[in-house]
Amino acid sequence: MPMAAVDDDAKLDRREAAKVMRRAAKMLGAYRRDVIGAGLLVTVSTLAVLAGPFLLKVGIDRGITPKDPMVLNLAVVAYIVVAVVAYLASRTQVLYISRAGEGFLRDLRNRVFDHLLKLSMPFYDREKAGVVISRMTSDVDSLQELVQQGLLQLLASLLLIFGSIVVLAIVSWQLLLVCLIPVPFVVIASVKFQRDSNEAYLTVRDRIGLTLSSLQEGISGVRVIQAYGREDLEIDRFQTRNNSLYRAHMKSVFVQAWYLPVIEGAAIGCTALVVAIGGRMVVDGSATVGTVAFFVLTLSNLFEPLQQLSQLFNTVQSSGAALHKLFDLLDTPIDLEERAGAVPLPDHGELRVEGVTFGYAGGDPVLSDVDLVLPVGEKLALVGPTGAGKSTLAKLMARLYDPTAGRVTFAGIDLRDAQLKSLRTQITVVPQEGFLFAGTIRNNVRIGRPDATDQEVEDALESLGLLARFQSQADGLDTEVNERGSSLSAGERQLVSLARAALADPAVLVLDEATSSLDPGTEVLVERALERLVKGRTVIVIAHRLSTAERSDRVGVVAGGKLEELGTHAELVGQGGRYAQLYESWVHGLAASG
Repeated sequence: MPMAAVDDDAKLDRREAAKVMRRAAKMLGAYRRDVIGAGLLVTVSTLAVLAGPFLLKVGIDRGITPKDPMVLNLAVVAYIVVAVVAYLASRTQVLYISRAGEGFLRDLRNRVFDHLLKLSMPFYDREKAGVVISRMTSDVDSLQELVQQGLLQLLASLLLIFGSIVVLAIVSWQLLLVCLIPVPFVVIASVKFQRDSNEAYLTVRDRIGLTLSSLQEGISGVRVIQAYGREDLEIDRFQTRNNSLYRAHMKSVFVQAWYLPVIEGAAIGCTALVVAIGGRMVVDGSATVGTVAFFVLTLSNLFEPLQQLSQLFNTVQSSGAALHKLFDLLDTPIDLEERAGAVPLPDHGELRVEGVTFGYAGGDPVLSDVDLVLPVGEKLALVGPTGAGKSTLAKLMARLYDPTAGRVTFAGIDLRDAQLKSLRTQITVVPQEGFLFAGTIRNNVRIGRPDATDQEVEDALESLGLLARFQSQADGLDTEVNERGSSLSAGERQLVSLARAALADPAVLVLDEATSSLDPGTEVLVERALERLVKGRTVIVIAHRLSTAERSDRVGVVAGGKLEELGTHAELVGQGGRYAQLYESWVHGLAASG
């Protein structure tokens, strides 16, 4: 059963297929010698396979029949040599094609990952994370199958079919015509098999997805399942989907079960016709026994490759579609590219938002005509209802997005004219979740400045009063945090994230609700570290807790895509506007909970 399938809408037309092949060939240019070497070895191997039956014919007709032992011995020795050559060529060609194919996939993965990291936030807003990951997993896996076995089988099968027809025609065109009798039936069966197997495997693939989904939900939600006594219901649901997968697999087995006997029956029937008609030709002297033996042996080189090609057809189509998707991803333009002649940002400067309007791709404007000036060292809290645009405004000030209209400047320089490396150094975003990578605490802090020394990492932690806390870990700063920092608490992950920002030493900090998901005790630790981190810096904090806004130099109220109010906490409370209402509700909530 071919382990590949492709939907009708993913199949490439001739123009698309040709374009994909040209780009793939260009990428394979670095492995030209391996590809050429593999092609030559496949050709040598094919010629050796075709030479075997011919040497048998010579041994029978010129050695056994005339009783000439010298010719017979030469034929036997030549047959052994040819068999050894075929073995060596087959073994070596696998090494060549694997080196070229795996190198191609390695380069492709590197290029795709490199491009993904350069793509900006608008791309990830448009694309689902699962679709992006599937480009690097399932699509590359489709190519892996072709590289590991498909390419060699495809080339070898085509050469064997073509070579077999040529040598059969040279030896006896009459018997070749006999061999062609079952070919139409084989072609029809192969076309039907290709269509049915593709449909069957698509069904299997869908059923696998549903079954794995049930398995994943069952394991991830086991606490809820056991808490509400849903074990029997979940088991029934999994069994239903598992039985559906079983039926899909059995259907695919049935497709293969009818196709293989057709090919084998055609080969047997063709062999019987050759023996019957060839035998008569031997009797009347128009053919030799060696010729009949040659045809019988060579027929296996004709029908077996036909069967392999029909099974490879889906693999080739699936690989072509996967490669097309990967090239489409590589062609995705980078939204936030560094302009030619970009300049570095200075260490200090005023941050200004001038007439900024912004909307996400395909949507209405989220912000309209926003103006804002942040002097050096000011702390601004952005508050407002969910979806009002406060996070978007903060991201625009860090150039995670570019405005649709207007501009954001730092020290008078439009952020779109700034060098990206300098921009990320001077304006740093601390996200809500302290995301950590697998590795040590030290390495995760060093992300803020990769060239920092161990002493500079320790100094950054010490500046926030965190060094002693992390040195108390089992292995100190060399403690492994595991994937996503799972060995640390949420608060510790946030503290590492703050230390990372301290090491970067930016002029502007954008804090995205940095303490909104922490328990009160941990929040105190984070607040202390934050107080040290923000000293002397311009700070934009997205605040849901009005205690944060109360401690800020100024508060900006974002609502309906506008910066509705801007002033100090006292000024906005005194105005009796939206912020005053929010603050009053918050105070009443604290009183009620107390």
